[in-house]
Amino acid sequence: MLDYETLRLIWWVLVGTLLIGFAIADGMDMGVGVLLPFLGKTDPERRVIINTVGPHWDGNQVWLITAGGAIFAAWPAVYAAAFSGFYLAMLLVLMGLFLRPVGFDYRSKIADPRWRNAWDWGLFAGGLVPALIFGVAFGNILQGVPFHLDSFLKPHYGATFIWALIGLLNPFALLAGLISVAMLTVHGATWLQLRTEGVLAERAKGVISWLAPLVTVLFALAGVWLYLGVDGYRIVSQPPLTSLPNPLAKEVARESGAWFAIYRNMPIAMAVPALGLLAPLLVRLLAKANRPGLGYVVSALMLTGIIGTAGLAMFPFIMPSSTDPNSSLTLWDAASSKLTLTVMLGAVVLFLPIVLGYTAWCYRTMWGKVTVADIEARSHQAY
Repeated sequence: MLDYETLRLIWWVLVGTLLIGFAIADGMDMGVGVLLPFLGKTDPERRVIINTVGPHWDGNQVWLITAGGAIFAAWPAVYAAAFSGFYLAMLLVLMGLFLRPVGFDYRSKIADPRWRNAWDWGLFAGGLVPALIFGVAFGNILQGVPFHLDSFLKPHYGATFIWALIGLLNPFALLAGLISVAMLTVHGATWLQLRTEGVLAERAKGVISWLAPLVTVLFALAGVWLYLGVDGYRIVSQPPLTSLPNPLAKEVARESGAWFAIYRNMPIAMAVPALGLLAPLLVRLLAKANRPGLGYVVSALMLTGIIGTAGLAMFPFIMPSSTDPNSSLTLWDAASSKLTLTVMLGAVVLFLPIVLGYTAWCYRTMWGKVTVADIEARSHQAY
């Protein structure tokens, strides 16, 4: 049987994998939504764009639900603290996500151009707002969240209620939000180049040609800013990892450059941020060479590199506290019991292959280029 320390580490990897899977699957849908009003010049073209993701968007969104459930089960303290501090931000995300099912299902039910155009912008907001908020959340977590734990390990926020939304929109967090929007839009454009043809594929290629290099520039700028202008966190002392989790039993220090410690101590870890920097440029080259299939794979690696860089930099922190560093939550002291982690791991081993197999079958069954002629031939069945 796996020991407690190994189980906690495995669940750190699994939750990170779920977040990256969500970015690859549903982030693609968000990127397509952001591009919808701009790449589709006519109603048939917009229907083509929508139908590239229409059959799968709801299944892709399950990655987000699963990631949220995994955080609740594996790290209940993180779930409680995060959803308290980011409550209004999460409501904005939900409002954006609400626009997607209604937009997909009802947009083409009425032929009125004003109706369809309104839902096109609704789908745009449903892609832009969650992508931006998720990036802003990551930016704030890297800077530390203003909460502290009382003696009952209950999280408290000392800032005013306004911080729950306005305070999140600080310059570094907005930069992280821009990175999120840009990388997901590139990912969506790569998908459109893969699934469409003719003028739509060319327009998607044009977006990739200028936006992919911008992802590299923004990611590099965030790295420099994080190193020079944002204090990281370091564990000074903590109880043995075999003891019962207690977030208040450790001592944490804030210091410049602490988020880069893993890259100094383990140079091989530099491969992850290097992937985040170089993959967007390779996506651009592959788009120009009309290799969207390989480009999509590299685009997924781009998302893995960028998100993985943040995760590795923070290790073992999950949610650091800016007002009381000792209240910071880590994968060692915010985890559920050994029994809970063991039972959940068994469920993952049993059900994850089934889910992945079913997802692959769905994509294979509905694979192929989406064209205007195809949409017109099944106008009442397509989105």
